[in-house]
Amino acid sequence: MVKSNDLILRTMTVLIAFILFGFAVYLLLAGHNAPGGGFIGGLMTAAAILLMYMAYGTTTANKILPINYRILITVGLIIAVGTGVGSFIFGQPFMSQTFDYYHFPLFGELELATALIFDLGVYLTVIGVTMTIVLTISNDRE
Repeated sequence: MVKSNDLILRTMTVLIAFILFGFAVYLLLAGHNAPGGGFIGGLMTAAAILLMYMAYGTTTANKILPINYRILITVGLIIAVGTGVGSFIFGQPFMSQTFDYYHFPLFGELELATALIFDLGVYLTVIGVTMTIVLTISNDRE
């Protein structure tokens, strides 16, 4: 991808990417109890990263985010499958979830579920797959 010289695009990318990242994290955290979750959050994060690639070019974007997306796919799959298989340790069926409430100093009482860990694995996998496909099609990554 060729670096853009458009000052407005490069300036607005910072704001738009920040908003997309924030909303993606919200969807990731709210997804195990409501529609959304790791898949749509991963797509939104990939869209924000792609916007950075378009605005700043491949070289600069790779310096800002030095991520190997194929490794990200592997880590995401390990987390997602590990969460499903982890239920066997407790004698439960595959992909059974559990949850509990915990107190956090800044946020107060919050529910944490194993579905959030699964969603994190899906989130990382979707980012990795999307970025690998797009960068391979654009012929900018190995």
